[in-house]
Amino acid sequence: MPATAELRRNDIAIPARPDVLVKLSLLMADEDVDQRAISALVESDMALASAVLKAVNRSHHGLAGRALNVHHAATYLGAREIAGITFEMGLRAAFAPAPEIDPIWARAGQRGLVMGQLGQALGLDAWAAHSAGLFEECGKAVLFAHATDHYRAMLRATACDSDLCALEEAGFGVRHDTLGAALCQSWGLAEATVACVRHHVDAQAFVHLPEATASGTLLALSVLAQALLGCAPQAVDDVAEQVAPQLGWDTTLVLRAVRRIEGQLQSQSGQGGQRRH
Repeated sequence: MPATAELRRNDIAIPARPDVLVKLSLLMADEDVDQRAISALVESDMALASAVLKAVNRSHHGLAGRALNVHHAATYLGAREIAGITFEMGLRAAFAPAPEIDPIWARAGQRGLVMGQLGQALGLDAWAAHSAGLFEECGKAVLFAHATDHYRAMLRATACDSDLCALEEAGFGVRHDTLGAALCQSWGLAEATVACVRHHVDAQAFVHLPEATASGTLLALSVLAQALLGCAPQAVDDVAEQVAPQLGWDTTLVLRAVRRIEGQLQSQSGQGGQRRH
């Protein structure tokens, strides 16, 4: 359902897109990603660069000492991860901080990383996957900013996103996945990312992909990441065996990829938690 009418009817505001993130998207779309240009762009925004460095230095990246600047961090972590952290910090900065939405950003960072790793392991566009994961739940932040007390009660009353969407539809006439897609579109993200954010709740709930397109590919990674992060009722292998045939993927290759990433997540958890909690 288009969000435009309900946005106007409810006076729901979509935050303006930060210029740095628009330029960063263009740099990441280049086949030959320029790591120095990305570092310079992030460092041109002092507040954003500071937030990125704080995120890097408080997470478990295995750096030998503290990163002193964005270029130093990018040298060790790579352009995609620095771009992902930058998008995460830029998205956070677009909304007033609140304890209720802190878990949204924590999950965004984790999910973006896992979807990017899955994309890379399966020979897909890792940056598209990473960015789709980062923005999946951003519509919740939009609704929280719009009607804080009302939405806080909704968050407390539900245990899963499908139930939350039902309350949102009744209360606002629009769901957070639709709002998230509207934000992504407003910020100039790729159409496949917009579609993934729009359909991820239903895809995760039913382990069903609406169509075998680029957005269907990202949705498959979203469903797999949901299981890898322990947020799905089914085991990861079961989810992989359901997802792979829907896109004509080799099930053995998908199982191999998810098991490798599952092992990495377990190893990170044993070393003191996953990244950027």
